[in-house]
Amino acid sequence: MGQYLAWMMMGVSAVALTACGGGRDSGPSRGRLMAPDRLNAAAFSASGLPSRFGDTAPHEWDGLVPALYSVHGIDAARYQGVIDWSTARNAGVSFAWLKATEGGDHIDPGFVTNAPGARSAGVPVGAYHFYYFCRTPEEQAKWFMQNVPHVPGDLPPVLDIEWNHQSSCKRKPDPLTVRSEMARFVNLLSDHYGTLPVIYTTPDFYADNDLGQMHGAEFWLRTVAAHPSERYPGEDWSFWQYTGTGVVPGVGGNVDINAFGGSPESWSRWLSARRQS
Repeated sequence: MGQYLAWMMMGVSAVALTACGGGRDSGPSRGRLMAPDRLNAAAFSASGLPSRFGDTAPHEWDGLVPALYSVHGIDAARYQGVIDWSTARNAGVSFAWLKATEGGDHIDPGFVTNAPGARSAGVPVGAYHFYYFCRTPEEQAKWFMQNVPHVPGDLPPVLDIEWNHQSSCKRKPDPLTVRSEMARFVNLLSDHYGTLPVIYTTPDFYADNDLGQMHGAEFWLRTVAAHPSERYPGEDWSFWQYTGTGVVPGVGGNVDINAFGGSPESWSRWLSARRQS
């Protein structure tokens, strides 16, 4: 059995999800892999970032800046095209999560295209799922598992859950329902992959849904203009997404860059404990 989070699950039902649409009758959709130009990170050097990376729209960092952390990685999707993993690794990319699925019928080709290369280059890699509120968590977990193989050594799967104001789905559940759906999704993936998924979220979604109640969750937090301790007071976190406009050698266009919240030694321990087995 997989690991379970001790979250409140009080029988909240899936409220009329079928009425929300979501492309059930249109069949699976697949995004197009892009081919952006690769930028010169040195031309976009930014204060507060590791010197090997750049940023095309940098924040003026001070205090607890990203460069204080030793272990950095990226998250990418079809928009970054084919990644040169040897170059990225040599530049300091120590891990990567790639978008694989969204909702219950969408595939991002970035994962199947880039995951094998990351493994070959020795970059720990995993997949993430973008949550869609007009599909049940069970449907979405099944879709992810159908499209992301269980590969020993890969990183834990990630649940990317945030408000998407551009989505065709206008359902906005109450906080209790949100946390219940998250728990159902996470527990299904935990059983299948043998390791607890990481949860990626944003400041507004975290606050709106009181995610601080989710004791036992491992968080990956987005905050591109302040340290997580400012945007998520009192919350523990393992990963910090500190820019969405990063420039990384070997990666096309802009890319999200992230820091692991510990030393190289704690990163090695984290990998030993959290990789798929």
